[in-house]
Amino acid sequence: MIPECPPACPFQVDPRSELQFPVGQVRRVAPGDAETRGEVDETKRNVIKLLAVAGLVGGGGGLVAGAIQYAQPPMVGISSYPKVALMDLDGSPLTATKVGQQYNVTTPDLLLFNYPLRNEPNFLLNLAPASGGSDGATNVVGGVGPQKSIVAFSAICQHLGCPAPAIAYYPPGACSKTFGTRTFYIHCSCHGSTYDVTNGAANLTGPAVLPLPQVTLEWDPSDDSISAIGVTGPPVNGHFDTLTGDYPVGSSSQLQKQSPVISCEFPSS
Repeated sequence: MIPECPPACPFQVDPRSELQFPVGQVRRVAPGDAETRGEVDETKRNVIKLLAVAGLVGGGGGLVAGAIQYAQPPMVGISSYPKVALMDLDGSPLTATKVGQQYNVTTPDLLLFNYPLRNEPNFLLNLAPASGGSDGATNVVGGVGPQKSIVAFSAICQHLGCPAPAIAYYPPGACSKTFGTRTFYIHCSCHGSTYDVTNGAANLTGPAVLPLPQVTLEWDPSDDSISAIGVTGPPVNGHFDTLTGDYPVGSSSQLQKQSPVISCEFPSS
């Protein structure tokens, strides 16, 4: 059974019938009850108006084609993945040494950066064990740094798109739930999806069936810098593809700290 979204999860969609229409289509709903009110498809009306104007002015197919073109706004995005330098919380360049000194598998706060677009947040994680600790992982899938323990994943759940902090990294001890020997993972408190941070954010529990997109990181040993250079896996939830849906972040992206929403409610197996 999938648990109900807890009160701390603020990302529920209003289920009213007025909202059940395709993204990008505008509808005007008249007041009244469901049986008597009328609904007007504004998108269709505007297209018809544009076609009528084009026919009157041009009398030909050229303006009709132009009207259809401008009836839908262009989709913003970028054509390829840029190399973006990651910056620490204080605005200085993020290095593997700083990550190793400041963050490890037990770090409770979320470390988020946007890439490749401004509305695509990602977790930065260092899964290396804390000094003297037994939990942690090195040489993980996609890991960079001296121990190949630094990874990054989309911070938008692949089920219904709940973003951080509702979806969050759970360090060892955050919940009693374990998956084999793994005591740390990414978990979404909205509906219970869980992801394996040591294995490319593969699914541990549903209802999500797709892994989180993983940001490809590049570590340059010559200056110890860390950059984001791409994304692997499925598209970020809510985007036709990861490169489409907003404007690019620019040449650098700075870490932001956020407190997670922790809920130890997991789907029953």
